[in-house]
Amino acid sequence: MITTPNWQDADTFYEQLLDAQVGLTPEQIQAFSARLILLLANQVGDARVLGECIAAAREAL
Repeated sequence: MITTPNWQDADTFYEQLLDAQVGLTPEQIQAFSARLILLLANQVGDARVLGECIAAAREAL
């Protein structure tokens, strides 16, 4: 799992992420987020890395 910044144009990504949620209901935002997570997980593909990411996200709470 990569834990150091590995972004290409993070500001543009963040803007796109916010723009994609404009006008959505809270339920639609939750569905959008879930779909985006699954699409990004498919790009990663490595079950071990995905498990580490899930654990790291949970620890942050």
